[in-house]
Amino acid sequence: MGFTRRDFLKTATVGTAALPMLGFSTEQAYAQASELKIARTTETRSTCPYCAVSCGVIIHTIGDKAKNVTPQVVHVEGDPDHPINRGTLCPKGSSLMQDILNERRLLKPQVRRPGSDHWEDISWDTAFEEIAQKVKKTRDDTFIEKDPMGHTVNRCPGIAFTGGCTDTNEFNFLVVKTMRSMGVTYLENQARV
Repeated sequence: MGFTRRDFLKTATVGTAALPMLGFSTEQAYAQASELKIARTTETRSTCPYCAVSCGVIIHTIGDKAKNVTPQVVHVEGDPDHPINRGTLCPKGSSLMQDILNERRLLKPQVRRPGSDHWEDISWDTAFEEIAQKVKKTRDDTFIEKDPMGHTVNRCPGIAFTGGCTDTNEFNFLVVKTMRSMGVTYLENQARV
């Protein structure tokens, strides 16, 4: 008895039951599917850092939270319970795991000094100190107390601030208060969380 096209379509609609009949073994597929790669992971809900939409993501990590164990990210997916994206992610959001596990990802501050042709690693304390000094110098050099009409304006047009899309409303509230206290007028943030 031959295997006709009609027989093929009948068995193909049944699903995997047709595979052994066609000469395929499903043992390895069933063995692989018995335990998913995210079965023993810890789920952490987060927000995609790319644009101001603030899509929800779930980051799956393996690690038993012991003292000397570093958790390893094994999977990133859209959060189906998130009201904004309902589990979907754009191509950039879908590639988040590649950003987290990228061997070229910077893990400490770097600076390129004037006239240098390379970047050098610096400590976090050095970075904070240098940033604070530059902000203070810029504010002192560009602060305007009164406009040409004699009105008190107390503004600093030499500094601008842009917030990120994953910042919470509370964080951006503090940023606005801090920047306004320094007289910064060019201020934008993208609070959506």
